[in-house]
Amino acid sequence: SSIISILNRALADSKNGLGLDKERLSPDALAQIAGVSDGDARIALANLETAVLHFAGEKQITSRDVETAIEKKSLLYDKAGEEHFNLISAFIKSMRGSDPDAAVYWLERMLMAGDDPYYMLRRMIRFATEDIGMADPGALTMALNAGESYRILGHPEGDDVLFQAAIYLATAPKSNAVYMAHKQVKKTIQKTGYSPVPLHIRNAPTKLMKDLDYGKGYKYAHDYKDAFAPQSFLPDTLDDRRFYFPTDRGYEKTVKQGLETWIQLKHKMDKQS
Repeated sequence: SSIISILNRALADSKNGLGLDKERLSPDALAQIAGVSDGDARIALANLETAVLHFAGEKQITSRDVETAIEKKSLLYDKAGEEHFNLISAFIKSMRGSDPDAAVYWLERMLMAGDDPYYMLRRMIRFATEDIGMADPGALTMALNAGESYRILGHPEGDDVLFQAAIYLATAPKSNAVYMAHKQVKKTIQKTGYSPVPLHIRNAPTKLMKDLDYGKGYKYAHDYKDAFAPQSFLPDTLDDRRFYFPTDRGYEKTVKQGLETWIQLKHKMDKQS
């Protein structure tokens, strides 16, 4: 099979492979490695290396040896899921720490261990919002595009898109302001309950609703200068409460400047009323 051919080349290649005699592994051993790799060349090569390293002193590695080596490797990686979560933790923390070299190292470690690439893509999508957010809104686009590109290309052609996304996320400016805003607003709603929607921003599709002052006094932003009309949108009990506090990093600095201008205009109008 093509996997066995790849294994034979890797075994004999002294420059890019293991540089060993092809007789080092019995035909049954090669077939065993190919069989448990589910057609994935990356997994097959990782299993080949595991078997050779584990039985370095043996004259010939048999299918039983391969089974033993792969079983021990599986126990190391999958024992209670600990090593799996250690690796993903190292990957995420390397990106959060803006270290692209460490990020791609841990990413490759997970891929070589047989982790699902889509699992890592999902974690990168979450990371783009949780750890970068508005500091670089393009990070979320990058992560989503990486997922779509990998879906189209598959393995191995699509592998590099994972690394491109990881490097982008690791080198992007960081902010957890969006994540913290979500946490704070959730905590507030749990504490204050479901406060009613202010009348002026309620929908008023019927005459009865209009007679009850639904929508009365609402200011349509586009009718005002710079498309901004100072008014309250939160429930009365939460008026002027803030949840989102942008940082001075990346694009979020621009967001912060605009937001502070709007807040000042609102306060000015409140004092005049």
